[in-house]
Amino acid sequence: MPVEFLGIAATGDGSETTPRSTAAFDRDYTLRLARAHEDHGWDRVLFAYGAGSPEPAAAAAFLASHLDRLQILLAHRPNVSYPTFAAKTFATLDQISDGRLTVHFITGGSDHEQQREGDFLSKDERYERTREYIGIVKKAWTSREPFDHEGAHYRFNDFVSDVFPVQQPRPGVSFGGSSDAAYAAGGAEADVYCLWGEPLARTAEQIERVKEAARAAGRTDVPRIQVAFRPIIAPTEELAWEKAHRTVAAIKARRESGELVRRGRPLGAAAPENTGSQRLIEIAEAGERYDRALWTPTAAATGGAGNSNALVGTPETVAEALLDYYDLGVDILSARGYHLLDDAIDFGRHVIPIVREEVAKRDAAKTAAAERTERDRHQLIAVQA
Repeated sequence: MPVEFLGIAATGDGSETTPRSTAAFDRDYTLRLARAHEDHGWDRVLFAYGAGSPEPAAAAAFLASHLDRLQILLAHRPNVSYPTFAAKTFATLDQISDGRLTVHFITGGSDHEQQREGDFLSKDERYERTREYIGIVKKAWTSREPFDHEGAHYRFNDFVSDVFPVQQPRPGVSFGGSSDAAYAAGGAEADVYCLWGEPLARTAEQIERVKEAARAAGRTDVPRIQVAFRPIIAPTEELAWEKAHRTVAAIKARRESGELVRRGRPLGAAAPENTGSQRLIEIAEAGERYDRALWTPTAAATGGAGNSNALVGTPETVAEALLDYYDLGVDILSARGYHLLDDAIDFGRHVIPIVREEVAKRDAAKTAAAERTERDRHQLIAVQA
């Protein structure tokens, strides 16, 4: 199966290790970073969402109007707009980008962050709302006739949109989470299910949970799987590990100085509420290194904040580690370094080509094996006849 690479479409140059030197939305930097991804083999970039951050759909429209190939993954929280309005926004953006949009629906793992924009539902209620929301958006994308809706969270009559996506029947839907409620909602609705980087065995368990949820929802297909990492690469293993330890030291220094703020609070100020971050902390407490190159101190230093487990090593080592996940059934690999621009270029130059070449070899071997099996079957039938 083909493999895809997802990077980050940041609108400013800050990270956990480096204070931002740009404005929150810097047109030149946003375009420069996106072009670095497009020019170095990446398939798509994520416009993330934060309560106080620049509005991602507008930033994505800016990017789509300047670049021709790079695809867009747009993060969206259902609490910030009515689903019919959101459906029109997404359809318009798909028109602007000529069919390059996928929407990542975020239920929200932090009560504090949700409440910053007026959302006071419980976590379980948020998941119920997200599932209802996605269903409405899908119908608005595809229905040419007016329809009514009366659900637990939304009610309207006689809606029909006048703008439809380029992609038919609709853009892709992306979803993430590691709780039972997340598996149920994403298994039912998602085209892509997103996971944070965990050890291979635990990732395999999560993939099976997603498949089980899809089957329980009555689906005959299953979502594609995406896994996210923070790669730390260098020309030699020794240099890569030195870089890794410098990275963690920088994160800790910024956190201890109070500079590092996430979702309006100092990073690590409170225990995470979401299951995904709790899992990352649990994994970090159990050990620093897993499998070929997975390293957890970056996650521990941030309190399990989002995509935070690293892959450390030479480009060849990191590529082989990514291929281990590909062999589990992961076909979208998300990566974001700590120096956004330079790391996007280095990863694109030195890691992506290795992974693509090895995936092509694996796929060719599978095709050849399938052809041999089919040929042997026909020969056996001929002999028996």
